[in-house]
Amino acid sequence: MSDVLPPVPKRRARARTLTEIRSVARSHTRTAINVLVGVMRSDEATPAARVSAANAILDRGWGKAQPLENSDDEVLELIHRVERIIVHPGKSGGEES
Repeated sequence: MSDVLPPVPKRRARARTLTEIRSVARSHTRTAINVLVGVMRSDEATPAARVSAANAILDRGWGKAQPLENSDDEVLELIHRVERIIVHPGKSGGEES
C-alpha cells in the first residue's frame, strides 16, 4: 500500500480557499474600518472620497440605503444636510443642530 493521499476534489479545494480568504479578510475588519473613518475625517481627502468612505461605513453598519423618491422634499433636504455635515463639518451655513 502507498502512503500517498488521494487528491482533493477541485470543488472542495476551492471552497476551502474561499473560506480561508474570507477569514483573512475578516481579520482585517477593524483596520479597514479605521482607514475608512480616517478618510471620512481627513481634511486633505476630496469631498467625493469622504462621502464614499462615509457611505461604506454606513452600509456596513446599517445596511445599504433604499432608494428614495424625489417627490419628498423633506427627505431630500435631510440628505443634503447630512452630506454638508460630512463634507464640510467645520463650516457654518445656517445648519440646524
